[in-house]
Amino acid sequence: MKIEPFAVEDWMSAHELSARWNIAETCVDSLTLEDVLELGGDPERILEGLRSLKLTYGAIPGGTRLRELIAARYAGVDPADVLVTNGAIGANFLAEYTLVEPGDRVVCVQPTYQQVYSVPASFGAEVLLLRLRPENGFLPDLDELRELAGDAARLIVVNNPNNPTGALMDRDLLEGVVNVARQCGAYVLADEVYRGLEHDPEVATPSIVDLYEKGVGSGSMSKVFSLAGLRLGWIAGPRDVVEDCEQHRHHTTISCGMIDEALATIALEAADALLERNLRIVRENAALLDDWVGGQEHLDYVQPRAGTTAFLHYDFDVPSERFARELLTHHETLVVPGSAFGWENWLRVSFACERRVLEAALERLGAYVDSLAQAGPGGG
Repeated sequence: MKIEPFAVEDWMSAHELSARWNIAETCVDSLTLEDVLELGGDPERILEGLRSLKLTYGAIPGGTRLRELIAARYAGVDPADVLVTNGAIGANFLAEYTLVEPGDRVVCVQPTYQQVYSVPASFGAEVLLLRLRPENGFLPDLDELRELAGDAARLIVVNNPNNPTGALMDRDLLEGVVNVARQCGAYVLADEVYRGLEHDPEVATPSIVDLYEKGVGSGSMSKVFSLAGLRLGWIAGPRDVVEDCEQHRHHTTISCGMIDEALATIALEAADALLERNLRIVRENAALLDDWVGGQEHLDYVQPRAGTTAFLHYDFDVPSERFARELLTHHETLVVPGSAFGWENWLRVSFACERRVLEAALERLGAYVDSLAQAGPGGG
């Protein structure tokens, strides 16, 4: 079985550890182990409990308390409808591995995280991409979705909030997607790893799981909860689908790590405090980015409404990979070229890092843009 090279992950693997100023990393400023222990309120007590923890496989679907806390992030999900996975990337893979057969039609938005359309294509599915357009706020056109889905789609895949654009589908639009899916009997898989990081305090994003009886959602400790190093995510959805995903996972990873689950449980027990911290970082840094973009003659974007990423458009005749490589080489600053998402003349930047890192990176990005402008239309 062949699969397309994973452009974003290849780029990050090659460069993220060498960059001085990294605005390609998509998690909210990561926590230390000490930070997690402090969230629990009594670090010594927690450490003592971890010291005595017997490192067995543990509960295969995920610890009871952890699944309860995850289920509480939804409006109508039971802990039995949750499967803890090895990251959201493991959740997405399992969901598609479970739901998609060779020859099935899968409709997926694009740009998005490449995994969610490359994986079903590798299974032999017919994958149709619904191109999101900046003039439409990078939101899906329901008429186009309906045409692509036809009466035969097995699975519709969305990413909400969207990576890389930060676009946010509201309840009405999500219900429109559900109506399209219901007409053809399709499941909807929603990668929701940024759900909960809305920039407007008055906005809350519903999960597809709470809107549709055939909705499957993936989530993660990585982005919203700043704990990518735990490599923990989850699937939530119809119980039969979740149980089938568990059967498939018996053939891959069996279970997740008990220490990882213990630390995730601590973090989710303190979710309100953690989200207060992370929303402050995201909202303040998003405002900083917006002010900066507003002052750039050669850059523009659709202002993100949620999440940690923005998709910047530039007007130079310079391939995005060249742009990103020269920025890294000459200014020690890492972004992701738009070509990794199939879009030229675009860059993905992430803004939920430490503020000093964002400020330094934007200063250097601006200097590089100025150098291209001085070199002329072709960027030298």
